[in-house]
Amino acid sequence: MLWDDFLKSDYHDWRGSGHSEDRLDKPGWLEQLLAIHNLPYSGAPSAEELDDLKRLRGHMLRIVQKLTASESADPADLEGLNRALSGGPIILRIAESDSGYRMESTPLRAGWFRIGAEVAASFGRILAEGEPSRLRICGNPDCLVVYYDETRNRSKRFCDDKVCGNLMKVRRFRARQKAAKTGGSSIQGVSET
Repeated sequence: MLWDDFLKSDYHDWRGSGHSEDRLDKPGWLEQLLAIHNLPYSGAPSAEELDDLKRLRGHMLRIVQKLTASESADPADLEGLNRALSGGPIILRIAESDSGYRMESTPLRAGWFRIGAEVAASFGRILAEGEPSRLRICGNPDCLVVYYDETRNRSKRFCDDKVCGNLMKVRRFRARQKAAKTGGSSIQGVSET
């Protein structure tokens, strides 16, 4: 999903090294993102366009944070999402195809305003047509990836069970082992005196 991949531009090392990076600043990352989602790349964004993309990401992340805390989204963040959506007005038209008719949309604007609108629309569809209560933030405090929980019982806790889920399981196991060693040696010391 475009919105999901876009939010991952705010990268945090899930292994706990403390390393993080803003991939929007990384040369080639946006071009790769747009290629994956079949969107046109019109060259590197200007400093102002890059700031707009970062503001959009911030609005989206704050909306997810509110929703995962069972709170309503802040009106300022919704307005920021709507501002990005207004950057991509489209013309709708009916076109004939081999199997009948299809609806086509053509953007009125090109460039980064359109890309911001595409990202905002992708996220907006999840809010309006999906189930916002299924939005989650990875339970690994070092990861913080946002994802959509598609499990039947809505119990997914990690962005990837094989990566973050396994890492957290190992951390809990090691913490229990350490506590048992620490607690066991102090108990022996008490009983010997």
